[in-house]
Amino acid sequence: MSEEALDAVERSMVKLRRGMARQRLGRAAIREHNLPVDVQVLHVVDVIDEGPDDTGQEMSVGLVAARLGVDASRGSRIVAEAVKSGYVRRVASQEDGRRIHLELTDAGRAVVEATRRTRQKHFAEAMSGWTDEERAEFARLLTRFVHTYDD
Repeated sequence: MSEEALDAVERSMVKLRRGMARQRLGRAAIREHNLPVDVQVLHVVDVIDEGPDDTGQEMSVGLVAARLGVDASRGSRIVAEAVKSGYVRRVASQEDGRRIHLELTDAGRAVVEATRRTRQKHFAEAMSGWTDEERAEFARLLTRFVHTYDD
């Protein structure tokens, strides 16, 4: 990869990360759908919606905390808020009744769908001048990048 291309990717990713750190899309979803929650609760709901990493793994507070990049106590507090808001429920593990796993409630699934619609609307607006082929190529390359980078 040329230094120029690498520099452009790095600068764009930093700008994207800053935009995501401001949580603009989460706040927009809260406003547009009148959701009485903190943006962190939306992150918890998104993480639980993604599901576990491996077959047989269950969604736990520890996995949520790890994906959010917070310590276990902060993860526990955010999950508790999501439970209190009615978007997440704690369920006894099928593997080990002493363990608890997390799942979305119907209200939680509705929040995921509402948030997804808001994000997709904003992304569609950002790509409004693109051709269908450009959008498809961007989706393909971004997905490839994320999967490669995540490994």
